[in-house]
Amino acid sequence: MTVTVRTPRAAATTRAIVLLGLSLAALTVLCAALRIPMADAQVYRAEGAAVAHGGPLYGFTVTPWHLPATYPPFAALLFLPTAFVPLSALKAAFCGANVALLALLVVLSCRFARIEVRAAHVLAATALALWLEPVFQTLIFGQVNLALVCLVLWDLSRPAGAFAKGFAVGLAAGIKITPLFFVLHLLVRGRVREALTALAGFITTVLVAALVLPYASVEFFTRRLFETGRVGKAWIVDNQSLQGLLARLLHTPAPGMVWAAGALVVGAAGLWIARRAEERHALLVSSFTALLISPISWSHHWVWCVPLIALAAGEGRARAAVVLAVVFTARTLWLVPHAGELDLQLPLWQQPLASPYALVGLAVLGWATRRSGRRAAPVEPDAQLPARSSSASMIR
Repeated sequence: MTVTVRTPRAAATTRAIVLLGLSLAALTVLCAALRIPMADAQVYRAEGAAVAHGGPLYGFTVTPWHLPATYPPFAALLFLPTAFVPLSALKAAFCGANVALLALLVVLSCRFARIEVRAAHVLAATALALWLEPVFQTLIFGQVNLALVCLVLWDLSRPAGAFAKGFAVGLAAGIKITPLFFVLHLLVRGRVREALTALAGFITTVLVAALVLPYASVEFFTRRLFETGRVGKAWIVDNQSLQGLLARLLHTPAPGMVWAAGALVVGAAGLWIARRAEERHALLVSSFTALLISPISWSHHWVWCVPLIALAAGEGRARAAVVLAVVFTARTLWLVPHAGELDLQLPLWQQPLASPYALVGLAVLGWATRRSGRRAAPVEPDAQLPARSSSASMIR
């Protein structure tokens, strides 16, 4: 008789598989019970249909919420295949792809944080990260945030001198403009070649789109790019950017010059801190600075919380990792009154609950400032992120 001996690592992997299975089952049941429409996936499908049939890319709205296309034309080209897929199959494909991308982001985050990558850790962390509010919202909206973060984190975590390092950042910016901020990040880090490579990647997306969709390209870069009101109301709790925080704090839908001045200060401070900080800290500082100064950063844009939590765990800051996981899971922004214009009538004590991610972003900048102030050695351009083994695991 053959006796099978299960090692502790194999047992841990089995338990992690069961946990992931239960987490996915719960997510499936919840989506089915609530009849999740995956509104953004429907917008992407409509964009693909506009490309396929020659319709106006920025002249339609879909879903009961009348959502328009807001991404650059290059994104619409990538969405072309979705026009030929039944909506139910498209929803399943988006959900499956985003779960796979989340697992990839966990792996990239572990490497970024210098945590040993083990199957059990990745599976368990993926199971738990599904319920982080930004990740959950990305899944139920059918968003592309996880793909963009994976592109940027993979690209900028590669060794110095890696082939075409920076190009993937440009591709991400061609899908959604916000990653262009990382060009400034590379410049202040003294990595001019990588910044130029990122710009080349972005320009490539613009030229490709212009060849196929010339009118839409002119329309986007001369008009639609500056119409932030098309994206949505900046003052609602969904928006976790600095503008959203100030609008709710000042009880005004348009904080105007207050926000402009604040965004300028935060943007300049973020780049200054990124210039001085250690490589990994600098990347997160720039990530959260971009989210803060963007006119609108919906809560599902904050999937950078995954590498942030991983870095806290990898540096032995278990308490900080747990606190961050709680903040990004608690969903306090949905607990405050926010129907109609109640977002603009919140009392002072509810303001932190309404803007938790913006406050975390500001806290990351403050923390990195303290860390960079203790650094005696200057920042080395093109510093490589060395890998090392560690028994630490991601703490959720």
